[in-house]
Amino acid sequence: MGSKYYNNGDHERAFEYWTKAAELGDTLAHHLLSLLYREGGDVEKDEEKEVYHTEEAAIAGHPAARYNLGCYEERNCRYDRAVKHFIIAANIGYDDSIPALKDCYKEGKVSKADFAAALRAHQAAVDATKSPQRETAAEYFK
Repeated sequence: MGSKYYNNGDHERAFEYWTKAAELGDTLAHHLLSLLYREGGDVEKDEEKEVYHTEEAAIAGHPAARYNLGCYEERNCRYDRAVKHFIIAANIGYDDSIPALKDCYKEGKVSKADFAAALRAHQAAVDATKSPQRETAAEYFK
């Protein structure tokens, strides 16, 4: 419901819905709130709230939130933590984590074995989401 309000330009109402949903444990709401707090504009920028909501979404399994945590840790020069988040994101099939891990590998921040394992896990996660029904739906919505 919050996204409907947001897309229709009622950002204040969207924020209220997402806040309520996050209080009830909604993963997507936490992720969307983290983005609002990161960007500012509709709400005042607040890094502490951004990180809180990103962590909550990541813990609940949101792939983009997990990747964003990796980016946050990388910006703060905590490379070991960043790599762990990127690997977890790759393991659940988040595509953007692969170039991030590739860069970490080039910079010597992740081992060849860990990088290879993350690539295999990413491919397995992607393969697990494939089905004839999904392919039909993808064709339908083109």
